[in-house]
Amino acid sequence: MEDKLSILFKALGHPIRREILDLLKHAPKTTGDLDEYFPDVSRYAIMKHLSTLQEAHLVLVRRQGKYRLNFLNAVPLQEVHRRWVGQYMGSTAHSLLNVKSAVEQNGGEKGMKANEQATVFKIEQEVVIEGSREQVFQALTENVEDWWEFRIAPEGKPSKLSLDPVLGGQFLEKWGNDEGAVWGNVYYVNAPEEIRLIGHLGMQGAVNSAYTYRLKEEHGSTTLQLTHTASGLIEEDWEQSHKEGWNHLLGTLLKNYVEQR
Repeated sequence: MEDKLSILFKALGHPIRREILDLLKHAPKTTGDLDEYFPDVSRYAIMKHLSTLQEAHLVLVRRQGKYRLNFLNAVPLQEVHRRWVGQYMGSTAHSLLNVKSAVEQNGGEKGMKANEQATVFKIEQEVVIEGSREQVFQALTENVEDWWEFRIAPEGKPSKLSLDPVLGGQFLEKWGNDEGAVWGNVYYVNAPEEIRLIGHLGMQGAVNSAYTYRLKEEHGSTTLQLTHTASGLIEEDWEQSHKEGWNHLLGTLLKNYVEQR
């Protein structure tokens, strides 16, 4: 853990690297895009800065054709927050995504906001968990009830979550005898390496949303890669809310669940 923190603080120690993270906070950017933001810095130096940020898992790189697209991964920052700040705060302060609140605040009575428009967002995150790929996959699926914090059930109605990791399986929340909600439907599974679902995750209305978990094991640790894409009538704060919600779910709740068992 200390070695990881040393790498993280080293990455944050240079003002250009911090500025790169500020730029990626708003949207992923190609290396060429970032190079244009720093006209007095060579492209080679920008590549070196990005390499340092990658080593600290603060930047994730995804190839799209001939382009290298850089994404902010805030999970390591969440871990630092949890170590030195989180102990003084309640769990709700960690999470700016509360699905129940999102459903209530953006429900039918409120109607469409004037600033809603057809748009797209893509979230890429990565977290390293001390445990085998099989353990992490089981926690993500069969044991989701044990750590997934958010609920859609009406206040005062206890609910249970289940995720059946088979083709056509469902990620369900049930309360009462015949009441519940579908969080997602499994459309691809290759256990324990990958599982893909389609589900709204608290977003209402004309929205298409899909999320994928990919697991890679190395030296007793598992790297969990999340990709979440959404398109349609997406409200302005939904992307940031889901980024921080995923940080909390995967970088705090799931990680603690697997590592403390």
